[in-house]
Amino acid sequence: MKIRVNRDVLADAVAWAARVLPSRPVVPVLSGLLLGADEELSLSAFDYDVSAQARIEADVAEQGQVLIPGRLLAEISRSLPAEDVEIVTEGQEAVLTCGSAEFGLITMPVEDFPTMPTMPPSIGAIGGGVFASAVGQVAPASSRDDTLPMLTGIRVDIEGESVTMAATDRYRIAARDLTWRPATPDVAVSAMVPARVLVDVAKTLRGGEVAVALGDGVAGFESVGRSTTVRLLDEQFIDYRTRLTADWSIRADVPVTAFVNAIKRVALVAERNTAIRLSFSQGHVRIQAGGGDIGRGSEVVECELRGDDIQIAFQSQFLLDGLTGIETDLARLNMESPTRAALIQDVPGDGQPSFRYLVMSLRLG
Repeated sequence: MKIRVNRDVLADAVAWAARVLPSRPVVPVLSGLLLGADEELSLSAFDYDVSAQARIEADVAEQGQVLIPGRLLAEISRSLPAEDVEIVTEGQEAVLTCGSAEFGLITMPVEDFPTMPTMPPSIGAIGGGVFASAVGQVAPASSRDDTLPMLTGIRVDIEGESVTMAATDRYRIAARDLTWRPATPDVAVSAMVPARVLVDVAKTLRGGEVAVALGDGVAGFESVGRSTTVRLLDEQFIDYRTRLTADWSIRADVPVTAFVNAIKRVALVAERNTAIRLSFSQGHVRIQAGGGDIGRGSEVVECELRGDDIQIAFQSQFLLDGLTGIETDLARLNMESPTRAALIQDVPGDGQPSFRYLVMSLRLG
């Protein structure tokens, strides 16, 4: 193989593909990036669960494939001078030259690299910005506990032009409704995608339109020459919709920015996993925390309250995760009693809320 490629383009593609490389590969070849040169240059990584492939323009003098240690290639490529990069295979080495810099990297056997999964059929497309926003809103509610795989995923329910993403860790539920462009108008599918993978995909493919593909136990995402596949989780999931549609006797509308900033300030004196207390009355909400060995804090923010006065408490980070998912100026807190969960949603005027976040309350001490 012999190619010449732009240094910045190469460094960007290598960094993108290398992000899925396992930190402790079960076999050495999984630490490698597979470079393939035909009409362009492809860079592929695969750990049996997640695959990533980037295709970039390159001047290909000799076609071929080479398997290079991925993290090392990423470090070298981003540190090279601003000149074109030449990569040539010579025996057991891949010789990388850029200006006066030259590296001879020991290659791994290409034949030992696992076969990359095939991208499943596309079922539709969505704007990268909308996709990233929706994933960012629901992902904080997913669990990091791998002993319960269902809770580590994001449920994606698709019906025609409507998509709902949802996640839960048993203490809160986040859901976001959005529209997309389906490949067929009658598409109706559901999938459980690992949250960490979906977050990573959303961040890195937010620049253009994202094609979404689903197959037998595999999901795929593709945009601007980059593609990722991931093995799906078990489809079992809670009936989240019924839990987000309860009747609420108390409703408070608060300005998001002022409310979030006040909670962050007051939380500075809250000990780990202690409650943030919210006291709602007509015209304002008082945010309080502390009172132990560290100190105490209190701040008042205006609000519009409908229903009885109420005092309710939440874990501060759980509360902030819900509020930072709100994209409107006002957030609505729907409450029933201090001992029941509350529903945080956006305030879209006369329309339906697109983001809903149910969070458990804490016992008031």
